[in-house]
Amino acid sequence: MVTSAHEGMHRIFQERPEILGSVFEVLGVPFSAKATVDAVTTDVTEARPLERRVDTVLRIGPSDGEDFLLAIESQSGKVAGKEVSWAYYVAYLQAKFRLPVLLLVVCQDGPTAKWAAGPFDCGTRGWTALRVYPLVAGPDNLPVITDARTAAKNLALAVLSALAHARNPDCDAILEAISSALQELRETDPDTAEYFFDFLEVTLGKTPAGEKWNRIMSFVSYFPGRGTVRETAYVEGRSEGEAKGILSVLEVRGIPVTDSVRERLTGCTDLDLMDAWLERSRTVERAEELFDDES
Repeated sequence: MVTSAHEGMHRIFQERPEILGSVFEVLGVPFSAKATVDAVTTDVTEARPLERRVDTVLRIGPSDGEDFLLAIESQSGKVAGKEVSWAYYVAYLQAKFRLPVLLLVVCQDGPTAKWAAGPFDCGTRGWTALRVYPLVAGPDNLPVITDARTAAKNLALAVLSALAHARNPDCDAILEAISSALQELRETDPDTAEYFFDFLEVTLGKTPAGEKWNRIMSFVSYFPGRGTVRETAYVEGRSEGEAKGILSVLEVRGIPVTDSVRERLTGCTDLDLMDAWLERSRTVERAEELFDDES
């Protein structure tokens, strides 16, 4: 099972594609400001039982050239053999879609980022048949955004910066800047503000950075009667607030929600039970697992 941080490091590109321009600028890769971005299936499996799945694949349609695919992988550490999977992803996607392919690896620490940059060779006897050069975004090249105005101009990049620098002392200042930016944004775009609030709560989890985020938000009147997602139902005394929090967590984690699951959540008035479902929403792989082990 992937971790919430792992999911956040790649899913933010699906949820907020406007981040791509800033990240490509950091990497020194041209990116059209008017490019279209569409998600592509991440299943690159051709035969069972061997399964390969890219974290995120986007089809980029620049206004000044041909479309290309961007495969995005979140990497929390060096994994033996991972470079072989990356070579497979690039070759398979290019063969299947007949489009150029770039591979972006997003990391949370310097040593992993340095390793992920490669290049990785496939060959023997001094002859290289295939060489993979991943693009790498991590704490060494993603900006440390500690100014609220700068964070407000590109919230998605600021949030990615917080994830990439979550293990560094600078993260506290980044989170403070994001908090200030979100307090301003809630006046004009509360839905987007709520999305980023929930996104950080889920992806940072119970890490030191996550605890810092919860402390920051506990002192902020972010939404009426709300300090955290969990707090909504208790402070406002309404079960629908808790259901909304659960659905928001599932959405951020990319977990599909069927109509029957949604109806069960929104129709429940047992706050203790919904509190248990909220805890499970952080780790389940399917929305139906929320209701497992109930008497």
